[in-house]
Amino acid sequence: MSTKTTSTKAKKPRILLAYSGGLDTSVILRWVKDYYQADVIAFAADVGQAEELDGLKEKALATGAKKIYIDDLRAEFARDFIYPMMRANAIYEGQYYLGTSIARPLIAKRMVEIAHKEGCSAIAHGATGKGNDQVRFELGIAALDPDLKVIAPWRMAEYRAQFPGRQELIDYCVKNGIKVLASAKKPYSMDRNLLHISYEAGVLEDPWFDAFAPKNKGMFLLTRDPEDAPDRPEYVTLDFEKGDCVALDGKKMKPLDVMLKLNALAGKHGIGRVDMVENRFVGMKSRGVYETPGGTILLFAHRQMESITMDRDMMHLRDGLIPRYAEMIYNGFWFAPERQALQALIDRTQQTVTGTVRLKLYKGGIYVAGRKSPLSLYNPQIATMDADPTQAYDQDDATGFIHLNALRLKVAARVHGPLLK
Repeated sequence: MSTKTTSTKAKKPRILLAYSGGLDTSVILRWVKDYYQADVIAFAADVGQAEELDGLKEKALATGAKKIYIDDLRAEFARDFIYPMMRANAIYEGQYYLGTSIARPLIAKRMVEIAHKEGCSAIAHGATGKGNDQVRFELGIAALDPDLKVIAPWRMAEYRAQFPGRQELIDYCVKNGIKVLASAKKPYSMDRNLLHISYEAGVLEDPWFDAFAPKNKGMFLLTRDPEDAPDRPEYVTLDFEKGDCVALDGKKMKPLDVMLKLNALAGKHGIGRVDMVENRFVGMKSRGVYETPGGTILLFAHRQMESITMDRDMMHLRDGLIPRYAEMIYNGFWFAPERQALQALIDRTQQTVTGTVRLKLYKGGIYVAGRKSPLSLYNPQIATMDADPTQAYDQDDATGFIHLNALRLKVAARVHGPLLK
């Protein structure tokens, strides 16, 4: 009796990699492919990196990718991520416009979609074990598909042992014929998208280092040095409907076009530079330098529009939630139920935020030059210091108002004594 045996070749696992074409993700692409004996599908999201995407397809395939997706997500980024965040006037620790943070959930969303389409069992990324991005990516993936495995090589001991420093990464590329533009010494790292550019690490790790010194002008890519900006101011009007900017200088525009136009305009006048030390979600402090030109104008104008259209107590309620909302985005909880619930409240506050704001731009500064709205709550006849022709406000009423509000203070002072002794 004879037996017939057949051998079947095991199907390779498929892994999706968040790929930028830089040194780190180029090494990770080849390393993951070899380590897991897998087909690697590369993915690069176009969220406004500009020339950083040039030649990416050829580079990924030459490095060993089975396929690469390069998706233009700029319109979705502006419409569904930047604009909702701007309705909230979100800013982290009073300075950071959340440029990197707000892009990560969009990238995570698209990675999950492609992983499903390509039958990938895992998603890999090149975020370090010390940064915020690992958290943002993985919280987004967990919320959208809890069954997808995540591969983070920088959190694997064997990967760190093989690549203890930048030079080992470069040597690996040379050995494996991977073409990357890299040197052993890099003065800082960058992350660019439609909303901003961030600069960190390297020389910027010294908080005493002056990023705005004349010798460092070449670092900035989106904005002129304010001292070199035009000597004549420029004016721009922004039209808002329900909290969203829908037109510039009277011309209707989609969110993406608004961002592109404002970036160019603000950059010309040196607007949007920030240097700060922030608190990372993972526990350490980190120094970052940011350019957020268009976003700085947009948030400023939005706040001006709210000032004449938004009810006082509603504004104060929403303003009290800004730090929490910004923290959710910074920490990676865009898809969390609490962020979605808070977004619903914020969007409700924007129903009357409609009208026009006029701004003057000059050497790094933004100055309001006018605001108007068909839904304005500002009434000059009531606010006037002269006699109120509407008789809506009786100054005599202020006496009782003050007496009632002072009552608890008087009682406390008589019981405990005055605060000043």
